[in-house]
Amino acid sequence: MCPNATKLRITDTTLRDAHQSLIATRMRTDDMIDLAKSMDDMGFWSLEAWGGATFDCSMRFLAEDPWERLRKLKEVLQKTPIQMLLRGQNLVGYRHYPDDVVEKFVEAAHRNGVQIFRVFDALNDIRNMKKSMVEVKNVGAHLQGAISYTTSPVHSSATFIEMAKELYSLDCDSIAIKDMAGLITPQEAVDIVTGIKDEMDIMVCLHSHSTSGLAPMSYQAAIDAGVDVVDTAMSPFAFGTSQPATESIVAAVAGTPRDSGLDVNSLREARNHCVKLRDKYCGLIDPVSERVDSDVLIYQLPGGMISNMISQLKEQDAFDKLQDVFQEIPEVRKDLGYPPLVTPTSQIVGTQAIFNILSGGERYSNVTKEVKDYVLGLYGKPPKPIDDDVRRKIIGDAEVVTVRPADLLEPIYESMKKEAEELGIVKKEEDVLSYIIYPSIAPSFLKGERKCECLPPKPGTAPTAGTIPAAMEVEVDGEIFSVRIVSVDGTASAAPSAADNAPRGDVPGGVKSNMTGMVLKVPVARGATVKKGDTLVILEAMKMENPINSPRDGTVKDIFVDNGDVVSSGDVLMVVD
Repeated sequence: MCPNATKLRITDTTLRDAHQSLIATRMRTDDMIDLAKSMDDMGFWSLEAWGGATFDCSMRFLAEDPWERLRKLKEVLQKTPIQMLLRGQNLVGYRHYPDDVVEKFVEAAHRNGVQIFRVFDALNDIRNMKKSMVEVKNVGAHLQGAISYTTSPVHSSATFIEMAKELYSLDCDSIAIKDMAGLITPQEAVDIVTGIKDEMDIMVCLHSHSTSGLAPMSYQAAIDAGVDVVDTAMSPFAFGTSQPATESIVAAVAGTPRDSGLDVNSLREARNHCVKLRDKYCGLIDPVSERVDSDVLIYQLPGGMISNMISQLKEQDAFDKLQDVFQEIPEVRKDLGYPPLVTPTSQIVGTQAIFNILSGGERYSNVTKEVKDYVLGLYGKPPKPIDDDVRRKIIGDAEVVTVRPADLLEPIYESMKKEAEELGIVKKEEDVLSYIIYPSIAPSFLKGERKCECLPPKPGTAPTAGTIPAAMEVEVDGEIFSVRIVSVDGTASAAPSAADNAPRGDVPGGVKSNMTGMVLKVPVARGATVKKGDTLVILEAMKMENPINSPRDGTVKDIFVDNGDVVSSGDVLMVVD
């Protein structure tokens, strides 16, 4: 036991990371409010309730305003600080934003209710964290600098302790060891916690996931070593790809020098509320996300990414390729210089692994824009230099950026504010930020055009009028067909394809979509002359921009899709003769 042991503090993640990890971030705001009320008196150090994927999913899938969610939570959380996860220069998006946007976002997040900012960078490139860290201190909030924990030939306890020293020198109020994939062993937890504590007078938090089964043991080891805060989730939303259970950790330290001061009996109201919510959302929970998977020690995907990847593969009618993708992920990660796998690098690596598998083994024949930008250095410095052959295969002879990526970005807040106002979508200042961070999603949301995706039916029950699926698999004479549902008794499906005029099957000269996604842009027009490899359509799929390139030289004869259309794998997008 740590000789200078103090009360163990608890950050509960049920309102953010727990449901991101188990139900793909689909918990609705109204369901959070009563739960938050029941948790406010418990004595938590903080409640992680915002940031991460919640911002995206609120608008994209739930037709909810993430800013309104934050304000509602702040109204009921009078005693417990709201904590958010901030992706450094990426904020709550998947790319770097200029410094003027970072300034506006941090100020707005704090004004609307965030009191603790956990700031990290997917590559542990502190250059990408500094601006948001400065702004957190400027608004007077608690700054928690985070280390993205991972294992690789170029990462070690010593390198993480050195990073902690730099974060400490930048005036962090606490330091988080962010183990997003559940990789940290008890010994590693002890080594890093004691290494930081021996050299710095600062609070240390340990965040992990139960995916590999190591987290409860590593938490206990870290607690004995003097860690100040651990992240947990209420038991109905704990374990699997989520965090260890709040009640279990509270019970484990009760009556010891590290007693949390929380009472298991007093947690029952919140626990019982979570039981009801778990039952409500059970149709979203995949068994893969619930069980211990020791293979995560190899493929290293964070909890939230696993549930989303399962969902994405099902969208692409390729769930049977899941294990192949898991095996490909370490290879892509090695090729890209061993980045820690956390948003957005987990999406970058994971999506590219999917493309490599779906391409039939021709690796990097279809490369996302984000992978190209990563290799160009636009996300920061990879932990290990990328092999020249891999680099040339992805970006050719293009020059790699060596400066802080945001130094290349011009201010955009005022110009995009004007754009948003011209679109008629600005009712409050925060709407401008929503538009800047998610320009393909925010306009339809802010115009009230997006609809909440209906909850899937519970296992073993038939869909009701409110839970009509967008697609399903149908077996006919032993052959499986993927079917898109357009309507049932005149009631529209939850997410019908907007490209209903797009033909399917073999069309002479037809260029097909190789995935399910939304059309972001059609950069060519009818009659245009194109070369083989030219980009014909840009789809947003799996949170990445994915170009559909021309398979031949020719002329664009017909176009069947437009911006905002949702297409399925196999839809003919256009004809190139």
